Amino acid sequence: MVTWEWLPFDRLTPRQVHDVLQLRARVFIVEQRCAYLDADGADPQCWHGLGNEGGVLVATARLVPPGLKFAEPAIGRVVTAPEVRRTGVGRALMLEALGQVRRLWPGQPVRVGAQRYLERFYRSLGFEPVGEEYDEDGIPHIEMLREVT
Repeated sequence: MVTWEWLPFDRLTPRQVHDVLQLRARVFIVEQRCAYLDADGADPQCWHGLGNEGGVLVATARLVPPGLKFAEPAIGRVVTAPEVRRTGVGRALMLEALGQVRRLWPGQPVRVGAQRYLERFYRSLGFEPVGEEYDEDGIPHIEMLREVT
């Protein structure tokens, strides 16, 4: 069973920071073969979701406050470990993230910069595409917005 914890960056332990960066690098840089600067300077202003199973980080996402990257709050760096994919952990992570966004920034829409192949997944969570497809580090993306619910 996955347990969830949401913390601002300055409350993460050094081990938690390590585990988050390791999982993001494992998936975004190694698995997806995408050389980019993951530590983009936004993490210290964000909240971070940690999904642990048996003491191992298997899912993470960051909540970007309004005004930092977009006018509205955003959910980014959404990632699950390969061994828990297709088990519902990704959906659980996003539902947890949406709940936390509602607590932190009530009454605001939420934005994601989704990898295009995940558009259907994000639509199932209430997000709708806004704007045109764009390339981010060699991967097709689309911005999606979820109105206030």
